[in-house]
Amino acid sequence: MRFYDRESEIGILLNNEQQSEKSATFTVLMGRRRVGKTSLVMKAFEGRQYAYLFVSKDSEAVLCNKFQQAIEEQLSIRVYGRLTTFHDFFEVVMKESLHRHFTIVFDEFQNLYKVNPAIFSEIQDLWDRYHRESHLNLITMGSIRSLMKRIFEDENEPLYGRPTSKFTLLPFTINVIKQIFRDHKPDYRNEDLLCLYMLTGGVAKYVELMMDAGCYTKEKMLNYFCRQDSYFLSEGRDLMNQEFGDEGSTYFSILQLIAAGLNRRSDIDGAMQKDMGTFLQNLERNFNVISRLKPILAKPNSKTSAYEISDQFLRFWFRFVWPYQSLVERRQLALLRQNMSLHYEQFSGRTLEQFFQQSAMESGHYTMVGNWWDRKGENEIDMIALNEFDHTGIAAEIKRNPRKLSLSELERKVSNLPSADFGGYNLTLQTLSLEDL
Repeated sequence: MRFYDRESEIGILLNNEQQSEKSATFTVLMGRRRVGKTSLVMKAFEGRQYAYLFVSKDSEAVLCNKFQQAIEEQLSIRVYGRLTTFHDFFEVVMKESLHRHFTIVFDEFQNLYKVNPAIFSEIQDLWDRYHRESHLNLITMGSIRSLMKRIFEDENEPLYGRPTSKFTLLPFTINVIKQIFRDHKPDYRNEDLLCLYMLTGGVAKYVELMMDAGCYTKEKMLNYFCRQDSYFLSEGRDLMNQEFGDEGSTYFSILQLIAAGLNRRSDIDGAMQKDMGTFLQNLERNFNVISRLKPILAKPNSKTSAYEISDQFLRFWFRFVWPYQSLVERRQLALLRQNMSLHYEQFSGRTLEQFFQQSAMESGHYTMVGNWWDRKGENEIDMIALNEFDHTGIAAEIKRNPRKLSLSELERKVSNLPSADFGGYNLTLQTLSLEDL
């Protein structure tokens, strides 16, 4: 699959590189695994002089020897002797950059914690000493969100406040997913588009795997997902093990409950037989795996809330793969596939809502997009999108089957919206189905 989109991100990287010709820049690029960070950097600096350094979990001496070879080969930096400490390596880089402009890219930067945690203090010391006269374009990339946040956003950490640029690479937008699908299968069906969105969430590697394998229909995608050699069957476990460490089993259990529909705090506590508040907070704030949903315009202290797995792939994986690891291990993948078909329509109904909500937010017409429901659970509106500047918006009922949509029922629900919150908004009512993708 060819390279798609990312014009604005490439623009950021090239602007930073241009700025570094006069004064050193320090860019932090974050993003979940497989979202395309490495491909982005390689595309941005195609034909330019840079050194790509992957931080493997080797000993410090072995890692520095690899880095030394890389800068000698890729940047023609002459180093006398063998570098065995990161301090010595980085000092060579910083001193070289005093009279020469170049780019250094560290991939999986957070792995330096495993190599030697003191390295971050060494980077701080050397950066503070040399960066004012330096012409270095330094880029650090990382996929473990909790560690990257700790390194750069914890004010007690040595590298806090040092980056000059920081951004997160997100999965492809819905319009880009459509463009990719259209290029590979111009006559794709809406059902197939929804399935591609549900299984990949726009993560570049996942979309590429599906397109390169010729999986252009819902059936082919699900079959590919359940193949014996499937990349996807172990991907969820690999992703989460990177983040969770020793407390993984508890987090896995909570995510399985949320994926199965137990998404209220009381339901989760009851199923786990203890208070899960700290774990839920970590999943939401530190790991960014779940979101806490509230009715749109609800007060910040509202207790009416529910949890949802934010990542489309992980939402699917924790619903249909993780609970059935015994089937995966015994290679009874036909049964796994059969279960997906059995519950597909029900599960994809919520995915359809998320698809339209994401589309509304990406349209640029609305400042807030979400659901609304009352405390009694008698009235629920699948999507409300609001523009807080001109006080317009839409309220929509969303169903897979258009025959199940009722504009009069939506009107009744909208009439129950609290006037104190919504009275100033001019809402247009819509009914949306699979036919409207």
